[in-house]
Amino acid sequence: MNDWDPEQYERFAAERAAPFFDLLGLIEPVNSPRVVDLGCGTGELTAQAHVRLGARETTGVDNSSTMLSRARDVRVDGVSFQHGDIASFTGDGSFDVVLSNAALQWVSDHAAVLARWSRALSDRGQLAVQLPANSDHPSHVVAAELATESPFIEAFDGEPPPDPTARVLAPEAYAEILEVLGFSRQHVRLQVYPHHLASSADVVEWVKGTSLTRIKSRLTPELYENFVSRYRDRLLARIGDRRPYFYAFKRTLFWARR
Repeated sequence: MNDWDPEQYERFAAERAAPFFDLLGLIEPVNSPRVVDLGCGTGELTAQAHVRLGARETTGVDNSSTMLSRARDVRVDGVSFQHGDIASFTGDGSFDVVLSNAALQWVSDHAAVLARWSRALSDRGQLAVQLPANSDHPSHVVAAELATESPFIEAFDGEPPPDPTARVLAPEAYAEILEVLGFSRQHVRLQVYPHHLASSADVVEWVKGTSLTRIKSRLTPELYENFVSRYRDRLLARIGDRRPYFYAFKRTLFWARR
């Protein structure tokens, strides 16, 4: 995913950070843990996790070159970043904390991926994951509908890129996966984050920083602008042109310890 725009993503940095800090709050204290942040993005939150967890070493992993170019500006002792595929990450069994914030939805087969991540943990290691669960909101539904229509479906060769949040499982499914993986303790919850945006049109700017990257990467610049224009019109017809706009955003958070 090299079409990520860090500036677009960070337009709602405070709102996106809230679930991250809730996730950190689930992690039990460990003396100088070794941490990996899978899907680290621009690295600012990785650095904050490093400090809050009192880590001796934190590695951020991401497959977006544009995001990692920003992460290189993060200079905190003990924090490093590397390009990699989080879906295939296994580590070496010595991480005290495997952390992933708003990234798991971008990969398929969550049960298999979580099994690989769990093998990166030490004997008393902790897994902490947050991912959006908002696929039924009009902001996602409208994009999925529009991607099946002309002229976009032709550009996608008849196969529009799937909405990543459609891969997200029910909270109880993650609880079952954690049980099968042998974790002795777990906490799983669905939480609604109340975002107060200046207008309903800001929802377009929100998804341009995340979900619509899958559309942008497959279209010409001109066709993508056409898509965004039609998306905006249809979305506002669906949710109304309101100022301000209450954007209720569901997310799944889960934590487990060996």
